[in-house]
Amino acid sequence: MAQAPSADSANIPPASPPAAVVVHEPLTGSARLWGTLALSAATFMNVLDSSIANVSLPAIAGDLGVSPNQGTWVITSFGVANAIAVPLTGWLSQRFGQVRLFTTSVILFVITSWLCGLAPNMTTLIIFRVLQGLVAGPLIPLSQSLLLSSYPRALAGLAMAMWSMTTLIAPVLGPLLGGWITDNIAWPWIFYINIPVGFASAFITWRIFRTRESTIRKLPIDTIGLALLVLWVGALQIMLDKGQELDWFHSSEVVALGLVALVGLVTFVIWELTEEHPVVDLTLFKSRNFWAGSLALSVGYGLFFGNVVLLPLWLQQYMGYTATQAGIVLAPVGLLALLLSPVIGKNIQKLDPRRLAVVSFVVFAVVLWMRSNFNTQADIGTILVPTVIQGIAMACFFIPLVTITLSGLAPDKIPAASGLSNFVRILAGSFGTSIATTVWQHRAALHHAQLSDAVNPVSTAATSALSGLASAGLTPEQALSSINRLVDQQAYMLAASDVFYVSALIFLALIPLVFLTRRDRSSHASAGSADLASGAH
Repeated sequence: MAQAPSADSANIPPASPPAAVVVHEPLTGSARLWGTLALSAATFMNVLDSSIANVSLPAIAGDLGVSPNQGTWVITSFGVANAIAVPLTGWLSQRFGQVRLFTTSVILFVITSWLCGLAPNMTTLIIFRVLQGLVAGPLIPLSQSLLLSSYPRALAGLAMAMWSMTTLIAPVLGPLLGGWITDNIAWPWIFYINIPVGFASAFITWRIFRTRESTIRKLPIDTIGLALLVLWVGALQIMLDKGQELDWFHSSEVVALGLVALVGLVTFVIWELTEEHPVVDLTLFKSRNFWAGSLALSVGYGLFFGNVVLLPLWLQQYMGYTATQAGIVLAPVGLLALLLSPVIGKNIQKLDPRRLAVVSFVVFAVVLWMRSNFNTQADIGTILVPTVIQGIAMACFFIPLVTITLSGLAPDKIPAASGLSNFVRILAGSFGTSIATTVWQHRAALHHAQLSDAVNPVSTAATSALSGLASAGLTPEQALSSINRLVDQQAYMLAASDVFYVSALIFLALIPLVFLTRRDRSSHASAGSADLASGAH
């Protein structure tokens, strides 16, 4: 029998009477096949939407009349909203039922995707991306849950392996598809392609799973905790996104946002630690494996995602790459991960996940060090090599770190721990994007000033270049403009190298953190495998 939560405090409504938990028999035949395809398609659509926009940011920013740096809000707004929605999945699924919630989320995701494509300006697009992120929160955890209920226990590993493949293929196809659509059709179609996939997934899922609804219970929700969560996370993300534009703490708006974020965070922590039914169970951080694993996973993911967004921006704005070419550079990132992840997932219990995590951090550091040595003459082959190698790091990153994070916890704590670690990780991805692009802009301004100092009447190279441009028929103003473009290209290349290099050092600094955790030989590798797609997302 399911136990209803207590309602000791006066402000908490009484829960519904205990209801019998319904256990459904596994699906068979074509129903299981179509159910697997429908659930995987929804997950694929969700993960694809996180990577497909990366190479389209310059086109979106240019079309909507904002700077490419402001264009990254398309990524960060979705990520923050998605992170906030993840911890609510458990409450929503018990309140409305897993099948109803999943189907509704897919339909709403399709509608918000359509609205994103129709957005006439950046403000409207960001609002629709926030809505899209909110409704996408339940998709990944519920697709896992519904899929596992469709298979016999003996085939659970196979089910999750098949499901995980969709989340590894999406990052490969996303940049390629996004680049091709942007160059050959128009950027709104990166959102419109969700419409047929989403409606098909929702229709098939409802037809197959509507008679397999989960137990519905009326549970109390921590509305104050949720409001505080939205307040401090939203204020912090807006501060990070607008800081560069408003000159950081020289702006009263940025100072106000920082104070709201700080006070909101402190109040949120105090409230959640004293609330009987917290929206986020912060007591999980008492576990050394959980806090150290979550920190390593989140910082690592923030570095990874920030650099994944930065690379195509640099290539398209200052290296002359088209969106399609930038997509080709990013696409191979998942190839080796696609091959290695099933092997690692199958053997995770035989291996020390801490050592695999170290391998991941070292490979990430090597990849970023290689990128820090790029110059403006680097060809596409040179830029592709570290992208391919990065697949090894991805394969050794998500499964081992999720396994470490969830190890040593009681089985009844695993769902809450998985939700909290995903919340922190997705949030770190959005913060990492904002920080990486902000640092890039700041360092570029610094390098531009230093390089401009060399363009003066006593500089032989500068006078020679200006003379050559003048002899080609350019006016002095046109010649100086051409020199300035070259200085810009060098400044942003050097700034990108700075970000890559520092990111490599931070990855190496994360290695001791992994060894603060203890190896738990009884930990369930399946938890890590099941959460792999959340990591890829």
